[in-house]
Amino acid sequence: MDWDQLDLSPRISAAVTKGNLKSAQNVLTFSVPELQKLTQLSVADVRLLQKTVANALRKNEMVTAFQMFSEKTQFPSQHQKLSLGCKILDNLLRGGIPLVGITEIAGESSAGKTQIALQLCLSVQYPAEYGGLGAGAVYICTEDAFPSKRLHQLIKCQQKLRSSVPPDIIKKIQFGDGIFIEHAADIEMLTDCITKKVPILLLRGAVRLIVIDSIAALFRCEFAARDAVLKAKHVQTLGAKLHELSSRFRTPVLCINQITDTVGDSVQDNLGLKDRKGSPALGISWSNQLLVRMIVTRTPYAAPQECPGCILRTMEVVFAPHIPQSSCYYTVDVDGVKGIDQPLSQ
Repeated sequence: MDWDQLDLSPRISAAVTKGNLKSAQNVLTFSVPELQKLTQLSVADVRLLQKTVANALRKNEMVTAFQMFSEKTQFPSQHQKLSLGCKILDNLLRGGIPLVGITEIAGESSAGKTQIALQLCLSVQYPAEYGGLGAGAVYICTEDAFPSKRLHQLIKCQQKLRSSVPPDIIKKIQFGDGIFIEHAADIEMLTDCITKKVPILLLRGAVRLIVIDSIAALFRCEFAARDAVLKAKHVQTLGAKLHELSSRFRTPVLCINQITDTVGDSVQDNLGLKDRKGSPALGISWSNQLLVRMIVTRTPYAAPQECPGCILRTMEVVFAPHIPQSSCYYTVDVDGVKGIDQPLSQ
């Protein structure tokens, strides 16, 4: 940086030129007494010179966390979320799934976990102005075959489900080509997929969402109860790698988890759950890896008249750094997953 680019008085500029300081960067390599000797300036003038140079060379100004939170227009990327494709569910999650971190959806069989994951795989392909990330998704199956028939059904219903998006935008998106499917039969295959295959897709910009369905299946098969310590180490290693990918590529990681039965009437509060029979699998070692945990439940009740023939389900935010414990109803029909604007009694 040249001296003429700095806002210095002619007197100080002349002094530094006479002192044979060739560039502004040189100023920060000398102490105050050394600069005084070279420039014959006072202590106050030397400190003013140092401050002016430091401000000019500083590339990024300091920003507080509160500024990033409150000034959304200046920091849009910090507030960006991946939409679930439903305004009501997005409102529950304060905009959708966070881009950095692991989000878990846990629930019993037929609660709608995979349906939500499939809908997110389609939602991520929309442009950012419609809640997407403009890229595809990688879907890693660890137990059941990928539900390709249901995916094609959801693709055909996108114009109906996403009525707020212009039809020409939806027609341009090749949804089926944007989902990369992998099957992992054991933990070694899962690790290989996450450490070798997924990073290639992320580097190419082909995907911006990682889905694992389900995270617990392989650990349940390969580890007995006596192997708890070894299982915890594998869980932590896997979680660390997923965090690394998510942070590096600003890519949401969605993990489907199962509910395990618990001895007694209810689980303790150490997992963020109260008065609930059963708890998400993999225990506290996995819970510590999560940014957001949601529990989905299938109720025995029928949905309201706007969704005839559907079963009422609930989505509950158990813990998240930016959301209080809250919940809402939702349904799953031919078109997809839809929230119901009716609060649950707490």
